[in-house]
Amino acid sequence: MGAHHPPQPRATIPDGFLDRLGHLVGDRLQLGEAIRRQHGQSEAHFEAVLPDAVVFARSTEEVAAVVRLCVAAEVPIVPFGAGTSIEGNAIPVRGGLSLDLTGMDAIVAVNAEDFDCTVEAGVRREQLNEHLRDMGLFFPIDPGANATIGGMAATRASGTNAVRYGTMREAALSLTVVTPDGRIVRTARRARKSAAGYDLTRLMIGSEGTLGIITEVTLRLHGIPEMISAAVCSFSSLKGAVDTVVQSIQIGVPLARVEILDAMQMRAVNRWSKLDYPEETTLFFEFHGSPRSVEEQVELVREISGLNGGGEFRWSNRPEERSRLWKARHEAYYAAVNLRPGAVGWATDVCVPISRLAECITETRADLDGASLPATILGHVGDGNFHVIFSIDPDAPEEMAEVEALNDRLVARALAMDGTCTGEHGIGLGKKQALIDELGDAVDMMRLIKRALDPKDLFNPGKIFAL
Repeated sequence: MGAHHPPQPRATIPDGFLDRLGHLVGDRLQLGEAIRRQHGQSEAHFEAVLPDAVVFARSTEEVAAVVRLCVAAEVPIVPFGAGTSIEGNAIPVRGGLSLDLTGMDAIVAVNAEDFDCTVEAGVRREQLNEHLRDMGLFFPIDPGANATIGGMAATRASGTNAVRYGTMREAALSLTVVTPDGRIVRTARRARKSAAGYDLTRLMIGSEGTLGIITEVTLRLHGIPEMISAAVCSFSSLKGAVDTVVQSIQIGVPLARVEILDAMQMRAVNRWSKLDYPEETTLFFEFHGSPRSVEEQVELVREISGLNGGGEFRWSNRPEERSRLWKARHEAYYAAVNLRPGAVGWATDVCVPISRLAECITETRADLDGASLPATILGHVGDGNFHVIFSIDPDAPEEMAEVEALNDRLVARALAMDGTCTGEHGIGLGKKQALIDELGDAVDMMRLIKRALDPKDLFNPGKIFAL
């Protein structure tokens, strides 16, 4: 079972191509079905499409050499990181080569005095933070999954800390990119700002491997806060919870993280993570700063929560309690999917101006309450972004049709509020029509850029829009 999209014609693999590839990379060329299947599916509901081959790359120069072989033979090439994307972003819909970058996992340099570092694309988020911890630094972008930095850049990831620290758009200072003609390009230097020409770094951030293959990323880092406190508060209404967040931001509370989980999501989290939180709409907060400033932030937010129907405001500075709390939040996707044994997940997200957030979430929850299958809401409400996770019976095609209709209504609702069809998942396969609904003629400009850089449409073809 999976989302059905018009099948793409599979690429023809020319005679001798695999031999030439094998001569270049040796036993890091893999043709076995199990490896190909691993690289042909996603975390979500999309149908698997297997690549013809998988290469495990080791260096930027090797990626460029592989690209030159693929372009000469007109074989599609799809970069692959941790495989945690959920809009089918890395599914090789035309076959060809899946280029696995997870072996490129070197931390190239840390410039502690400049608060930046350069890493290869296969470095994982958690690996980087373990390396940085003893220097008093951390990388704040946290999409939940232990994703690769290259994949996070390619999908313009954000996550739980975005309300304070921004997204990959703000975090990436420079990229090393292999272009569709096999050249190696560095998009910028390490300076904190530049007015030198087109902003190629931002062009590549969020391009989902359609314009270039990101092999190195230079990242902005931050000092580990002197104190970190976490808090949990349940609310009698969705609106009360959202209003608490909006009002906290409006009076200037520098929230580091604030997540909303609706009542059904809390039921799922309690079951999955063996917790005992009230099964009501709940906010998870995190506060960063000096002990005095954290205390002031907590007190302000506690007061605002009480005025909006919040219950007991539980907070803690203890690292083990904080990690237990955020582990439960990070496992929320799996908790929601497993509300039904044997189900598969369909996740979607939108983002709206925060002044419209309570209205958007409340209308969405009312829509979901009329559905025949379970669906949860959770989100990074500090920046207006929330997710819906549907738990679908893989043997019930009528459920797929129902979820597609619910998702279409959600996107239309967000766009009517001058929001976006995706805050952080990207377009991939699933939201190509929504992108046109959102941006109209601007998508034609994107097509012009794609044709100019990748005239043969070999870099992750079939994603973001149809050429």
